[in-house]
Amino acid sequence: MDEVFDVMILGAGAAGLTAGIYTSRAKFSTLILNEGPIGGQMVLTNEVANYPGVEKTTGYAMAGIMKKQAKEFGCKIKSNVKITEYDLGEKVKSVTLEDGRVFKAWSVILAPGGKSRTLNIPGEDKFRGSGISYCATCDGEFFTGKEIVVVGGGNSALEEAVALTKYVTKVTVVHQFDHFQAFEHAVREAQSNPKIEFIMESTLTEFTGNESLERVTIKNIPTEETYQYPAQGTFIFIGYSPNTSAFKGIVEMNEREEIITNSEMQTNLPGVFAAGDSIVKRYRQITTAVADGTIAALTAAEYVAKTKKEELVLN
Repeated sequence: MDEVFDVMILGAGAAGLTAGIYTSRAKFSTLILNEGPIGGQMVLTNEVANYPGVEKTTGYAMAGIMKKQAKEFGCKIKSNVKITEYDLGEKVKSVTLEDGRVFKAWSVILAPGGKSRTLNIPGEDKFRGSGISYCATCDGEFFTGKEIVVVGGGNSALEEAVALTKYVTKVTVVHQFDHFQAFEHAVREAQSNPKIEFIMESTLTEFTGNESLERVTIKNIPTEETYQYPAQGTFIFIGYSPNTSAFKGIVEMNEREEIITNSEMQTNLPGVFAAGDSIVKRYRQITTAVADGTIAALTAAEYVAKTKKEELVLN
């Protein structure tokens, strides 16, 4: 008989890894399948200084520790896989990989996370990777000694703008509103940095250059005036969209394609739970993802124990 895991977790970001730690430590056989790099959006964070009990670290380091913990408790992790089919409506759920392998489990936790939003303007595809980035941790050093633009006005944009000043000579923050959506301490830190300037009530309309990015076109929203601005690099931090397209028609979602759960992370399908940046929620932080993963794991474990007990009675 094919192995049936107690819990199968789809996604290895903060929520998925936390769920794996909890279920495997509780001796429930657990498998994590992940289509991208381990850690998800967490690895893109240059500095984590607000995680309780940890003075300061990087998202990459935190992801590595979470992965190590999960594996030490017996959790199996398979990364860089491509899932082509989902069968989550039966009592025993299954997924099929591109290479034909099938994995089964009594319960599933969906933790696919999110991806960086794009501006969808001319030149963005052309210069992605040769001047345009969505990850300061990954690419900041490549822009050493250069002048760059940061797009966004939330916590991520301002915090990463400050982090990038370690490498670049100048950061120009371009934001569409006349105020920021970040916490006051993040605003103060950015505004007090001599390397950072601000262009408010403005948006980018085009990226131009030759082999690499050389300039951006900026549009002043109130006046609709446009002008070109020199930039050897642009970092875009305008939020994330959930990685849930694969689950359309499978689990219930809202109009933003976020998975709908109750307070116990249960979706509309029995035995299918969801956690992290892919669910309906207001705040998206490592701590909130960890909390979601914890709740999903505990609820899934309870569900599995009850379901397997019922199966024993029936058989």
